[in-house]
Order: sequence, then C-alpha cells, then structure tokens
Amino acid sequence: MTQPASSRSKVRILLIEDHALFAESLDLSLTMEGYDVRRYPVPTKPSSTGPLISTVLRLRPRVVLLDLDLGGFGDGAELINPLARTGANVVVVTASTDLARWGECIRNGARRVISKTQPLNEIMSVVRKIYQGLPVMNHEEREDLLRIWHAERSQQQLVRNRLAILTTREREVLGQLMEGRQVRDIARERFVSEATVRTQVKSILAKLEVSSQLAAVGLARGVGWLPPKVDAD
Repeated sequence: MTQPASSRSKVRILLIEDHALFAESLDLSLTMEGYDVRRYPVPTKPSSTGPLISTVLRLRPRVVLLDLDLGGFGDGAELINPLARTGANVVVVTASTDLARWGECIRNGARRVISKTQPLNEIMSVVRKIYQGLPVMNHEEREDLLRIWHAERSQQQLVRNRLAILTTREREVLGQLMEGRQVRDIARERFVSEATVRTQVKSILAKLEVSSQLAAVGLARGVGWLPPKVDAD
C-alpha cells in the first residue's frame, strides 16, 4: 500500500554523490515522492571522515545513498562501515561493475548495491522497501557477492605472497617496469648488462607465475603494490 507523502516527509535521505546531474535527478525524484532529501557536499580532496559522520549524527538520515567513486575525495567504500554504525541504512549506487567490490560493500554494512545503469525506479523501490521495513536483498544474492569478494581477496593475498618473495633488486626492477621503463633503460641506469636485467625479469615472471612483463605489472598494480624507493646515488 502506498504511504502518504506526509508520512514519507519524516524520512530523511542523505545523498553522497559527486556527479551533480545524477545527484540532482535523485534529489528531485525523491523530493517529489515526499521524502526529506539532503545532499552532502563532497570534498574535492581527500579528507577526514569526521565532518561527514558529524553531519550524519546531526541529521540522523534513515537512508544514505552513497556513490563509491567520489572523485578527489576518494573511495566511498571506506565510508560504509562508519555510516552504518550510526544506524543509517547505506545503499550504494555506483557505476562500478566490479562484483568483488560490491561484495566488499555488503561486508562493510551496505544494505544493497545498485548499478547506475538501472532505472531510477529501482533506487526508488529500494528506498520504499527500507521505509516499509522490508528486505532489499535476498540471501542468495548477498551470499554470492560475499563469495566473490572472498575469492578476490584470497587471490590478492596470493599475489602479495608472491611479491613478498622477490629480492630487493627484483622489486626495484619491477618498480621500474611499472614506470614503463624498458630493459635497456634499466640496464643503462644501473650500469649493468641487459642480460643481467633480463635474468632478473625472468626470475620476477617465474616467481609471480606469469608469462609477460605486462602481466607482472598488472598483478602488482591490481593489489596496490608499491615498489621500494631507489636511492638517487
């Protein structure tokens, strides 16, 4: 049964979305349905979550609609757990198609993850269900996303373990490959032969269990690996 707008007006919704046009569309649609909609001005640079949490505690929204990619502010996934701990129902609305990332959101406390490619009515439906105290995700969908997240996490740990067995010199060479350096350039900078560098590259590929320099670089970047700093001298 449709609830009266006067009742929905008591339900506060906070939008955390840096895409102005999308945020305006959500704001307009939800306001027209009678909800009390507030928009949080997303900082353009990385900053503490303190001001946001203070805003949430002050406004006490029933629902927080959160984007994951918040421009200069960073990864919205880091906000899910602190927002959920305030008692808000966090619904992630994202352009990301990475299901492992969706699973991470659910694990962190999000009630639901919705793709921005879905019709606006899908988002509205989830908000209505939360308002009515209804479930917004079935058990199978939730468990599938958590399994995907766990498998991705396990794979990333495996890659980190492989990276950890590289020697210091191999780590330096991998770091230079990540910068786009060619073997001959690395050899010239290190005053060693190209054959020496190629042997080190071959060892890197073997330890990472990949068949190309491109794949090795992709693995390292995929887990956020950072090469050691190399002294200028």
